[in-house]
Amino acid sequence: MSASATILLVDDSRASRMLCATVLRSLRPDLRILEAGDGDAALALMAGEQADLAILDMNMPGMSGLELAEKLHLDHPAMKLALLTANAQDAIQRRAAAQGVRFFRKPIGEAVIGDILALLG
Repeated sequence: MSASATILLVDDSRASRMLCATVLRSLRPDLRILEAGDGDAALALMAGEQADLAILDMNMPGMSGLELAEKLHLDHPAMKLALLTANAQDAIQRRAAAQGVRFFRKPIGEAVIGDILALLG
């Protein structure tokens, strides 16, 4: 695992972002966390940034988490992508798998965030 990593955290719920960031920092205090409330804001933020991992919500205004994942993968092919959502429909899980996006189910807690951080290697 790298000494320090940058995480892009995208969720339209400010409370979810805050909770996720808190758990991330409790598990890995060295993390650099970039936050965005929707896909457009995330793409604008990433225009001048690099991140090792993106944690994306599925249902957001504008573009969905999987639409955002597609765009992020084009510009940042090495970035690991995780979909963290309460939307656990089989179709969503299949679409995520087909795009190479790892699927994780909310609620946000130490176990699920630990599993997501394991993607960093």
